[in-house]
Amino acid sequence: MTAAVVENPTRASLAADESDRTVPSVTKALQLLDAFRDARGALGVSEIARLAGVPKSTAFRLLSYLEKAGFVERAGKEYLLGGRLFELGNSVPMCRRGGLREVAMPHLSELFVATGKVVQLGILEGTDVVYLEKIIARDTVDVPTAVGQRMPSACTALGKAMLAFSDRDTIGAVLDNGLVRRTRYSHVDPARFLNELRRVHQERIAFDREEVSIGLVCVAAPVLRAGRAVGAVSVSGRATQFNPAVAVTHVRRTAEAISRQLG
Repeated sequence: MTAAVVENPTRASLAADESDRTVPSVTKALQLLDAFRDARGALGVSEIARLAGVPKSTAFRLLSYLEKAGFVERAGKEYLLGGRLFELGNSVPMCRRGGLREVAMPHLSELFVATGKVVQLGILEGTDVVYLEKIIARDTVDVPTAVGQRMPSACTALGKAMLAFSDRDTIGAVLDNGLVRRTRYSHVDPARFLNELRRVHQERIAFDREEVSIGLVCVAAPVLRAGRAVGAVSVSGRATQFNPAVAVTHVRRTAEAISRQLG
């Protein structure tokens, strides 16, 4: 009689199984949704599981629940985020009636008409800028941002406008994460960066001169409440066609108008 050969599980597989049992299902479901953050299209189960760091079997099971609830949708054998998330996303305070985005929109529209450039509204979330609104025209410059997208705050005009009116812990967290050199113009020296924030605080205006993307310049001003930045407004254009200094008055006035209405 031939003895059956039983494979001994490796430490790695045991650790993965144990992790799968101990992490709450709701946490894993949220990890699955977060896997779509930078996706440009539909994702397969294997890719979702890899990005979320969960076993494929777990991803398949939880995706079926998320699909029934409307949080994801099937596209053949792949998945997309569902419309239910759009509804929930627009129910957060900053997007609801009387929230920052609604209050800002008429002012952003006027700023767009006045400048003819890309106009954006952002907030500070941790050490990143999160974009709430973006107004473009057919012939405006291609700005590598999207509503709901994140960008490191230290290299953006929006981010610097808000950091200059943030507490020391927030600024310290940005420095602790390291100043990333996205282009040759990006600030990577902490002392120089802090000096720029002091200037921004004094003038209430911040610039991005090709720090995020070569060929792109930007000017931004903070939206303030009780001396702290709750958001910021910016205008962006091509470096060869747009001098951000000429839009300073428009941007500052827009941010101040939004601040007054929020206040």
